[in-house]
Amino acid sequence: MKILGIESSCDETGVALVEAAPQGVPRLLGAALHSQVAMHRDYGGVVPELASRDHIRRVLPLTEAAMAQAGVALHAIDAVAYTRGPGLAGALLVGAGVACALAAALGVPAVGVHHLEGHLLSPFLSADPPAFPFVALLVSGGHTQLMRVDGVGRYHLLGETIDDAAGEAFDKSAKVLGLGYPGGPALSRLAEQGDPAAFALPRPLLHSGDLDFSFAGLKTAVLTQARKLGPALEARKADLAAATEAAIVDVLVHKARAALKATGLNRLVVAGGVGANRRLRAQLGEAATRHGWRLHYPEVALCTDNGAMIALAAAMRWQVGAWSAADRAWAFDVLPRWPLEAVALAPDAVAE
Repeated sequence: MKILGIESSCDETGVALVEAAPQGVPRLLGAALHSQVAMHRDYGGVVPELASRDHIRRVLPLTEAAMAQAGVALHAIDAVAYTRGPGLAGALLVGAGVACALAAALGVPAVGVHHLEGHLLSPFLSADPPAFPFVALLVSGGHTQLMRVDGVGRYHLLGETIDDAAGEAFDKSAKVLGLGYPGGPALSRLAEQGDPAAFALPRPLLHSGDLDFSFAGLKTAVLTQARKLGPALEARKADLAAATEAAIVDVLVHKARAALKATGLNRLVVAGGVGANRRLRAQLGEAATRHGWRLHYPEVALCTDNGAMIALAAAMRWQVGAWSAADRAWAFDVLPRWPLEAVALAPDAVAE
């Protein structure tokens, strides 16, 4: 089964081809990706209309590039997967429209995929794929969640952010520091030059007794500290960046450890753009060594949004019988808001 995956939920256009057998880990054959960062930088953030228009320009050339890299002809595709949600409505519609039109032209199934399920399963394309069950820490610009994952489509939400996501905390704090867009990576680079203990910033909900997150208060604390520094801010930017990053990472590591303890599991999957953060990886690595966990990440190139994770999620759903090669429904919709639990499969629908 060769599955083409198209990702267009926000500001990256990704296309990839994955090959899957009825059993075993699917294999990535080819991938192409375009980031819109340079286009949105002048606006300080993603402009939805511009994002949608750029997806239109990019998706077909990227499809050709991914197919050429794989050395596979278009008529050899057995299914086309696309991101159905969550994400920006206009951007989602571009990928969904192209995918369903292509699937109809080829006479193959079109498969709508949940964006977060793609992130959650993306470590299966790594050199060290995980095994079920595990706890997943999903950390990105728009989402911060802890999930218990017992298999494909077998997800239980353990905790999530009640306001800003970790990625938003990075980006908004970076904006306070005048670091431009995209803020998160810029703040992390600057933090490497600073002292994380220079400022006593809060760790929201660190000892709340549950597995929920909150980062809005931290963002406010960073703003307050920046205003207190006034003209001295320029000289202390690296220290404030380091303290901000340390606060975010401390909360993520503490909650991940608590989730593993609560579930009795010893395997943690970390996925999403923030999962590439060096400090987070270092602290989780230390904790894994200390407590005997197994720790899994997607390859660094697959941490951000990409077509490979969409094709992979569709392939792994095919393996458990969530859809079949006989499906021929090409009408589509998109779901800008779509909880991951909504794609859970009934226990009797999952092939063991």
